[in-house]
Amino acid sequence: MAVKLRLTRMGKKKQPFYRIVAIDSRVRRDGKYIEKIGYYNPLTNPAQIVIDEEKAFRWLKNGAIPTDTVRSLFSRKGILLKWNLMKRGLPEAQISEEFKKWEVLQIERQKRQEALAAQAKSKKAASPSPAESADAEVAVADAEPAAAPAIEHQGEADASATTDQAS
Repeated sequence: MAVKLRLTRMGKKKQPFYRIVAIDSRVRRDGKYIEKIGYYNPLTNPAQIVIDEEKAFRWLKNGAIPTDTVRSLFSRKGILLKWNLMKRGLPEAQISEEFKKWEVLQIERQKRQEALAAQAKSKKAASPSPAESADAEVAVADAEPAAAPAIEHQGEADASATTDQAS
């Protein structure tokens, strides 16, 4: 029996909510599962991911294979990092030290994303609205025809001057 760690869909129509479960690979997606490991709610901002690490490590040790989506969720929570360090046989102190470094990097990444979002929001607020830009285009269009006739008259004067010189 091959055990997989995968998502089971819950929730209403157009409002997905997923459980992360250990399940026999031959069972349908929403079928009977062996054990619930956690859940994933993609509708919240940021997405809510709750995973019981002890259960996840126990199933990984027993040979359960996570699907790609569950693997990415484990990676976002740092479980995959801890699992890889445990597989290498590193002592618990070194694993916790590496995990703290990872957490600091995640906090810095979150701050950068928030700063970029704030910057994009300020640029959006500083840029003129579509109504203002339409008014500006009308003003430019009104100014151009007024300048154009002056140039045409000057061209006519040059043309008459050239014909006078030729005669």
